[in-house]
Amino acid sequence: MFPSRFALAMAAAMLAAAPAAAQTSESQASAERVRAHVAFLASDLLQGREAGSPGYDIAANYVASQFAQLGLKPAGSDGSWFQPVPLLAARPADEGKFVLKAKGAADVPLVFGEDVMPGKPFGAGERRVLAPLVFVGFGVVSPEHKRDDYKGLNVKGKIVVVLSGAPSGFQTEERAYYANGRTKRAQAAAHGAVGLISVNLPSDEKRRPFADGKRTWQSWAMTWRRPDGAPNDAAIDTPQLAAVSVAGAEKLFAGARKTFAEVVAAAEKPKGDPPRFALAASLDATLRTETKTLESANVAGVLEGSDPKLKGEVVVLSAHLDHIGVTPPVDGDGVNNGALDNAGGIATTLEVARAFQASGKAPRRSVLFLAVTGEEKGLLGAEYFARNPTAPASALVANVNLDMPILTYDFVDVVAFGAERSSLAGAVRRAAAREGVALSPDPMPEEGLFTRSDHFRFVEVGVPSTFLMTGFQNGGEAKFRGFLAKCYHKPCDDLSQGIDYAAGAKFARINYEIAREIADADERPLWNKGDFFGGKFARPQAVADR
Repeated sequence: MFPSRFALAMAAAMLAAAPAAAQTSESQASAERVRAHVAFLASDLLQGREAGSPGYDIAANYVASQFAQLGLKPAGSDGSWFQPVPLLAARPADEGKFVLKAKGAADVPLVFGEDVMPGKPFGAGERRVLAPLVFVGFGVVSPEHKRDDYKGLNVKGKIVVVLSGAPSGFQTEERAYYANGRTKRAQAAAHGAVGLISVNLPSDEKRRPFADGKRTWQSWAMTWRRPDGAPNDAAIDTPQLAAVSVAGAEKLFAGARKTFAEVVAAAEKPKGDPPRFALAASLDATLRTETKTLESANVAGVLEGSDPKLKGEVVVLSAHLDHIGVTPPVDGDGVNNGALDNAGGIATTLEVARAFQASGKAPRRSVLFLAVTGEEKGLLGAEYFARNPTAPASALVANVNLDMPILTYDFVDVVAFGAERSSLAGAVRRAAAREGVALSPDPMPEEGLFTRSDHFRFVEVGVPSTFLMTGFQNGGEAKFRGFLAKCYHKPCDDLSQGIDYAAGAKFARINYEIAREIADADERPLWNKGDFFGGKFARPQAVADR
């Protein structure tokens, strides 16, 4: 008997449904693996995974064990899974003393927690700086934008006062570069300043109230130590002495030829070009710090490439393993579990490694999976690796970074920071399209995210890099902004947030697709000709000739 049309149709439907069912089953399994990784990494046992802490070390050993189970090979130092990172930590020993002194006027103290928060400089345990104050706007020196905020000012031997951020009219990633504190201190040092004061704009305090800093003001700042034991700080003689609130800025600008309100009005225009001038007062600042040395480690595993000509080239997938540890409690809880920031990034990175192995096809280039320490202290582990890689520096061809995906909703778009600056753009667009995910522009340029995650340390050594942020569509804006306002760097970044682990599995798949295409492409990624960051940092052979 011949089968009926109905039977044939049913058979065809079952055959068509089988791959879809298998895919759904694998997606569910992936989501459960993400759940398991996040549950362990964000548990109270790890006490917030601060760099150099026992909790971080437990997390590092966990990741190394996962790398081993996934069939990766050790890619740390001396044939191990770990790359030791020597660290130096500093924090305020007391609230410091900050007094404004103006000729013919009474001294004006700046009030801790209301007007001022002390900096955390490396170097001398006690530091006193008494010097005139000079306001230098945003402190930007940018030949590309024909901008020099120091022009006409003598700041040698003086303390510069800079506004936080950078002009809103700058392209978003260039804005992030010029807003970065390290960039600003480098310029201040180049002009001979003996210290820097960063001043909040009203928009800054709307996003993050200045008083919130009182909860973590005695947390440890860190840098890595050079072979001679010196701190890695190119502007060590020009420290950030303090951060000053809007209320404190009113005191700084008292008696000056422009009020702080007038400065703010000019700064918040797209050109962001307020007048710059010497202030009426000098600042007498005294800071006392305590320091300690400690050790932490990056965790590295490699999946070796299969192509005889390309296997020597390395695609790095990075995610930071650390968080901010234990701080004074909020609602009785002082453990900052870091579930989304960045247990979610580590969990999805492990899923990318699993996807490579499960594909049954080795990548043509080698893929190095890197869980880094010290991101929360200034991208330290990534910088240490980028400048002291466990593979030849010339072999590093791209970095794909996974940091703080907000996995509390089914995201349908992503922001691909850095992708459009190099030939990585095509791989990112195609990967997103295969997952049915749109690409969106940076919706929060004021946050300066491009320079605040580990991929930027690879950019600084000339490696084309990108990292994905879950986007604002499908309710994402409320989820993302809500997280930043309520749980970013707070104990409530834990497992109670209603995490959508299926979104984690999707995030892993997109990053796998990106990494797979980079690893299998005939040509290594190249910076676009004339790109801002390519021009600053690229190695000559890594720039497109068109």
